[in-house]
Amino acid sequence: MEHKYAVIMAGGGGTRLWPVSRKERPKQLLPLLGQETLFQDTVNRLENLLPPERILVVTVEEQAREMRVQVPSIPEENYIIEPAPRGTASVVGLAAAVLQKRDPRAMMAVLTADHFIRNRDLFHYLLRAAFEVADNDFLVTLGITPTHASTGYGYIQQGERLDGTYNYPAYKVKSFREKPDEATAQKLLRSGDHSWNSGMFVWRVDVILAEIAKQMPELSQAVRKIAAAWDTPQQDEVLKENWQDLKVETVDYGIMEKAERVAVLPAGGLGWSDVGSWESLFEVILPDMNGNIATNAAVHLAHETNNTLVYGTSPERLVVTIGVDHLVIVDTEDILLVCSSDQTQKVKDVVEHLKKHRQEKYL
Repeated sequence: MEHKYAVIMAGGGGTRLWPVSRKERPKQLLPLLGQETLFQDTVNRLENLLPPERILVVTVEEQAREMRVQVPSIPEENYIIEPAPRGTASVVGLAAAVLQKRDPRAMMAVLTADHFIRNRDLFHYLLRAAFEVADNDFLVTLGITPTHASTGYGYIQQGERLDGTYNYPAYKVKSFREKPDEATAQKLLRSGDHSWNSGMFVWRVDVILAEIAKQMPELSQAVRKIAAAWDTPQQDEVLKENWQDLKVETVDYGIMEKAERVAVLPAGGLGWSDVGSWESLFEVILPDMNGNIATNAAVHLAHETNNTLVYGTSPERLVVTIGVDHLVIVDTEDILLVCSSDQTQKVKDVVEHLKKHRQEKYL
């Protein structure tokens, strides 16, 4: 695994997990699924694959402070601080340019700080296989084998299998699809040749930087200037000067959808979730015999209650439910959220409402 690195994107807000995920403490910094935070779990998942000195984190300053406390093993110089969020394309470009300056032969796995992956051994195997494919000038994405017709994920259509003796089946990417409606999701699931877009990528830094130069020349020019000043007294000034006017763009839309040499490794059995909503916790936490989940500090007395999730922040507070089904109840110090489990995607609409009406104390 020489010249191999992991870049963890960790600047997101996680608004669909409000009111626990807040501006000051977003979901990746929270212990949503157990004792460890999602960020700690992401770093620990790389144990025995990559050492901490080859793990980089791209985030914003207010989150970096807490991350350094949570995972002190990652060196200070491996934190790349965004002056402001500019989308995942900018994150990838900056990290690749900085890495290339450090190690011209570098390859990088782009991961996110807020995913859950149950099967760590398969994850390691997939990353090793992805590095192998990426070494042949491919931009590689990990596609999650769908378990149901989800409207919450983008989809990747696989084409013909790649030639070569790879350790894992790899396919050319035929197309990317945005998040579909229900009917389209059903159709994509039945087709058998689509994966969910996991947002995890692997590539050589020289290959991704060449693709950025081709498709997003302004971003390419900016990150090369920033990288040239990296680790010099002018670093912060050059970073701020070149960052503020960058277009906000995702790596999927800005780079991957138009690139020619893109490969996908379909990952079945990974036990993956992007922990994108309260409903997604039903996929990763084992419920009781009635389908109920009590997580974090929640104390839940369930009477004639089924398929209900209760997230509590105080072990002193008892939450009682009687004769209800398919609810999500989130009890924090200042906010109580009660919603149907099939409506949790609309939590982000509440966050937008609060922003619009300047109710900052609840954000």
